[in-house]
Amino acid sequence: MLDSNTQTLLLQHYPMLQSLPASQLADLQAGTAPMQLPAGTVVFDENQPCQGFPLLLSGSVRVIKAAASGRELQLYRVEPGESCILTSGCLLGHASYHARGVAEQDVAMVVLPPSMFKALLSTHEPFRDYIFGLFSERLTDLMQLVTAVAFQKLDQRLAALLATKTSPVRTTHQALADELGSVREIVSRLLKNFAEQGWVQVGREQIEILNAPALKKFSEL
Repeated sequence: MLDSNTQTLLLQHYPMLQSLPASQLADLQAGTAPMQLPAGTVVFDENQPCQGFPLLLSGSVRVIKAAASGRELQLYRVEPGESCILTSGCLLGHASYHARGVAEQDVAMVVLPPSMFKALLSTHEPFRDYIFGLFSERLTDLMQLVTAVAFQKLDQRLAALLATKTSPVRTTHQALADELGSVREIVSRLLKNFAEQGWVQVGREQIEILNAPALKKFSEL
């Protein structure tokens, strides 16, 4: 059961629930419980059945596709106020997961049971609009990812990624490699090249962006 503070936070991040009738809001409060997951926790994995629909209150979850070799490609990231379309698809299609979700930071969330998710989807239009609106946004993001992987070189993709971030970027070479679906050694070499161009300055677990316009221009060549 949700306490009043958790319910307030839930309604702040997911305002479409504010218009629920009092009886349904009471059912939601009674039928769910908050969960706390430390960073690095596997929230769901490939071939696992879907146990419910997560609504994030804090932290973030990376949704990734892993190859047998161990290499990973980040599909998207879920943050508070957002939802996981992979989970929506699994619940609607009665299918297992086809990717992995990992807590990127410590996560607090509320999980809707499958029956409650389906009831909200069928009876509450704001919730239904929210779910299908995010389907559209995520599909656009995934199409952009496919385009980048298929048609852009890795150095251009790395430049585009860095150009969107706030300096200094507190990350590791391995984390960047995971996000791009590459390996650390290649990313480190490309960062060295960018540093030689005067575009970035590489430090310990952080990268200072010195010339974001140059990175963006290079990514669009």
